[in-house]
Amino acid sequence: MKRLSILGSTGSIGTSALDIVRMHPDRFRVKALTAANNIDCFAKQIDEFEPELVSVFDEAKALELSRALTGKCRPEILFGEAGYSEAASYHGSDMVLLAMVGAAGLKPALCAIEAKKQIALANKETLVMAGEIVMAKAMENGVSILPVDSEHSAIYQCLKGNQKKDLKTIFLTASGGPFREKPFQAFKEITLKDALNHPTWNMGHKITIDSATLMNKGLEIIEAVHLFDVTPDQIQVLVHPQSIIHSMVGYKDGSILAQMGCPDMKGAIAYALSEPDRIELQMDFPDFTALHCLAFEKPDTQRFPSLLFAIEACRQKGTLPAVMNAANEVAVNAFLQKRIGFLDIFKLISKTMELHTRIDNPDLSGIIEADGWARDKVQSLI
Repeated sequence: MKRLSILGSTGSIGTSALDIVRMHPDRFRVKALTAANNIDCFAKQIDEFEPELVSVFDEAKALELSRALTGKCRPEILFGEAGYSEAASYHGSDMVLLAMVGAAGLKPALCAIEAKKQIALANKETLVMAGEIVMAKAMENGVSILPVDSEHSAIYQCLKGNQKKDLKTIFLTASGGPFREKPFQAFKEITLKDALNHPTWNMGHKITIDSATLMNKGLEIIEAVHLFDVTPDQIQVLVHPQSIIHSMVGYKDGSILAQMGCPDMKGAIAYALSEPDRIELQMDFPDFTALHCLAFEKPDTQRFPSLLFAIEACRQKGTLPAVMNAANEVAVNAFLQKRIGFLDIFKLISKTMELHTRIDNPDLSGIIEADGWARDKVQSLI
């Protein structure tokens, strides 16, 4: 039986992971859970799965949670950054599912690695900000990092049983988001409701906006570079509106392997939790006769410059990826709060990256300092 710590259990990845635990109680046991602010949902999860340790955003939320618990389970309740780190390194767990959103996942990830926990990584910002540091620490501690993003899970699966030296190109697929066919001149009219209406995937708000701007794919380029030890030039982004092919790997002999499935994150989550086994999820296969075709397009980087931002950050390295990520997080949050327009997201990221003085080979404190600088800069620009 695998003992799990799930960081970010009330988000879309976390709730899907708990669905899988619910399906397979003989394979998984929840030992620690964390959430931020959704206390009602979190209390229900605790009552059902009975973890030994939990953590929330701050002390006020911890008090609220203690009052909300109605079941017999009375776990240790922690809060803040220290609480998340404790859950990530909890002695009772074998594997940590990092499903927290944004830069907040970096320090818990490093704590989990130091504690030699196997990691199922859904928090792509961890590798975007500090990929060199994280992967080096994982190697040093003998920790395996299993990707949970559907695209990176697909790549991981397509690489299994093959030799890394034979890899030529990674084909990273993107749905194209809700504005794939929208004329650029109409972008200024995009509303929050429009941007949250993803055509194929059901995800949390932040990642849904990232998909609408294609920043999600930009972050995934950087993540793939670190996970699979490739260069940005070895990655080709393909817009695939049907979201059936989750990604592909091309080999030097011209062969291409694709991983396919319905657009549901449970498949990628379950594979990370159970690898090398595959477990029953009662999921349907795509209806290929109804699809008629699987289409592919080049991404439009003029309408969606996020891909160019990410490629530039990936090539320059240093503190620039962390700055780009932080600028995006603040800009997306401002858009979610209706403080800025959709096009302002691109403008704020571009301006912040332009104003940043990049530092090469930063340590962790340098990355965190750059992250804070970028957040303050975007707020001042807003």
